[in-house]
Amino acid sequence: MPERGGVGTAPRPVDPRALRSCMGQFATGVTVITCRRGDLVHGTTVNAFTSVSLDPPLALVALDRRSRADALLREDGDYVVNILDASQRDLAMHFAGRPMAEPVPWVDEQSPRPRLAGTVAHLVCRPWQLHDGGDHTLHIGSIERFESRPGRPLLFHGGAFPELVPDDSPGAWSLCLDGMDPVAHLPVHDEPNRADRTGD
Repeated sequence: MPERGGVGTAPRPVDPRALRSCMGQFATGVTVITCRRGDLVHGTTVNAFTSVSLDPPLALVALDRRSRADALLREDGDYVVNILDASQRDLAMHFAGRPMAEPVPWVDEQSPRPRLAGTVAHLVCRPWQLHDGGDHTLHIGSIERFESRPGRPLLFHGGAFPELVPDDSPGAWSLCLDGMDPVAHLPVHDEPNRADRTGD
């Protein structure tokens, strides 16, 4: 097996456009990260978002080091991860720099944790750790509160927003069994959703 490079080893140069195109084959959801810092309410569209841990509850957002959002999330204060509904393409583009004609649908813009209306889910996060992600900063947040509702999320793939095709088959993958007891971790399909907690 080839020897792996250690910490500090310079990665091989790549064509950024080719790499972006390659990574674009990985379908993701679409989020808008919102926060209030003083009188400023800010939001930015992000698809580099993932769950990190259930115990403690942690989530990760990767932000360009040059962005205003990166600077704001480095300051003290909570932020909200808004997971967009499939009907919210215009909202995704608005916070990506293409303003929409209609007003932004805030639940409570004056809240210290401003969040968007009509999303399929949102998570209120408190800054927990920062990590070097090259030209991005990896913001790991402690999930303080969260709420979700049934619906179809907005997807992003190959620079476009494809439609989600539902799959109700009972054999759908639900969790990773790598290194786990498969009997103790069998998925329970009829268990009610216990993930919802209080919102703002």
